[in-house]
This record gives sequence, structure tokens and C-alpha cells, in this order.
Amino acid sequence: MHELRHHLPFAIVATVVGIVIAFILKYYLGNFSKLENSFEFLHVLHISVSAIVSSGIYYKYRKKIMPSLLIGIISSIVVGSLSDAIFPYLGSIIFNINTTFHFPLLEMPFIIISGALLGSVIGISLGFTKLPHFGHVLVSTFASLFYLLAFTGTITIWVFIGGFVITIFAVLIPCCFSDIIFPFLFMGEKIKHCNC
Repeated sequence: MHELRHHLPFAIVATVVGIVIAFILKYYLGNFSKLENSFEFLHVLHISVSAIVSSGIYYKYRKKIMPSLLIGIISSIVVGSLSDAIFPYLGSIIFNINTTFHFPLLEMPFIIISGALLGSVIGISLGFTKLPHFGHVLVSTFASLFYLLAFTGTITIWVFIGGFVITIFAVLIPCCFSDIIFPFLFMGEKIKHCNC
């Protein structure tokens, strides 16, 4: 709860900023029909930034490199896949948006795992987590929205309305779980935290 309290404002602001920027891009660019490459780039970036935070949080409390790397890699890939592909696709079914299923981990596993490893190494090395958490949520917001925009046939106002709701659930819940709750599940004993 302590870390969630510190990170939640960054998560909320990043989600709102990401959605506003996506609306602006849609207004100025008009056509989102060729966004698959942008989505895949954002997905790998999302996994890397997620790994920075989850490995950094774990290493902040337990100075063990291998568990920190594993926590960063596993949580970022699992939660990144849920947040960027599975939740948006399931949300599109709920909102009756015609979206094609696309799962990057099966198509480019080496790139995904490399991004998670790189992010975990950076997270252990840097040791700060709040700004990367903001970046994680912001990039995740873009990845979730771009998934819907890249793999949905016709972009209508309904896609944006549904996309807003889908993104809130697809981003805030998994990203906060991945960055904050998941690392603490493996710490076991009571930990000390700052008095701020």
C-alpha cells in the first residue's frame, strides 16, 4: 500500500496524458490503418519500462540480482502481454468492436525477452522507480490504444469511447500489479519503507 500510494498519482496522470495525446494524433493524422509497426515498437518499449520498475522495486528492498532480473522479466512479459494485447482484445469483444487478435510474444519472442532483460538490468542499476512507473503507464496507454487502432477495421467514435474504458482497465490494473504488487509477493517477510 505504501508503494501504491507513492506511484498511483503517476499512473493516473500518465493514463490521462496518453489518452489525450492519442485523441490529438487521431485528429491530426486521421488514418490509423498502418499502425502495426508502431504498436509493436510501443509493446517492446512498454515491456522494457515495466521491467525497469518491477526489478527496481524488488532490488530496492532485496539486493539480489538474479531474483530481481527474473521478477523484472517475468512480470513485464506477462503483464505487458495482458495489458497490450489480451485485455484490449477482450475489451473489444465486450464493446462489439471488430478487432483482429495479435500476440507479439509468439511472433517476436527474442525481441520481447531482450527488451525485458534490458529493462531489468537498467532497473537494478538505476534504482529509481516513480518516473519509470509514469513512463510505463504512459507507454502502456499508447500500446493498448494503438493495438485497438491498428487491429480494428473501421475507426469510429465508438472505438474511442470503448478504447477509453478498455485502456483504463488494461493499463492501471496490470501495470500497478506488475510494478508494485508482483515484486512484493516474493519478498516474504515484513519490509521497511520510507517515512514520507
